[in-house]
Amino acid sequence: MSSFSRSSARAERQHLVTTFNHLIRLGVLASLAACSTVRDTQPARTATEELLISKAADKVAEQLDVPWQGAPKVFVDAQFLDGLDTKYTLSLVRDRLAHGGAKLVTDRGTADYVVELRSGAQSINTDSTLVGIPAFPVPIPLAGTLDFPEIALYKHAVETGISKVGMTVYAKDGSYTETVGPTFGESAENQWKVLFISWQHDDFMPPQERK
Repeated sequence: MSSFSRSSARAERQHLVTTFNHLIRLGVLASLAACSTVRDTQPARTATEELLISKAADKVAEQLDVPWQGAPKVFVDAQFLDGLDTKYTLSLVRDRLAHGGAKLVTDRGTADYVVELRSGAQSINTDSTLVGIPAFPVPIPLAGTLDFPEIALYKHAVETGISKVGMTVYAKDGSYTETVGPTFGESAENQWKVLFISWQHDDFMPPQERK
């Protein structure tokens, strides 16, 4: 066999080996993709995040009491109530005021009192402790990157919903009556994982609703 033929045969074998290696990589990626979950478009926040904030707001509203005399007409001014899910918080406060004897009105000019709300915080804090290997990207030649999964010997993650709301009561002529708060509310979800065992606990779901 001539040197040209031998070189050609070696080149062909090398090409076959390279092609075979590429096929193996593609097969591995295909098998991994088959085990993954394709997510459709979903809301930006999870229900858990919303429940954390709303539960914290529940705890705030429970503390906002005004000892109304008689049944005055009250206008609620929410222009300074800012943060996530403030409509829910506003509704809680209105419910609390009405429960205390106020008659809620939508016209500021007809009110006996104005309740001005303000928010100092309404959001979520997150924190986690991991003993193990965190997830990290692995470069795959000709195929981009593959996310290597987290390996947790021990992990504790907590999300905390926090709400801080205060209010000032003014008479119809704008004179100061009283200040209520600020009041604070917190709600939390804790998640633990030890090797392949995981569990969680939260304070926003009734026990009968937990699965």
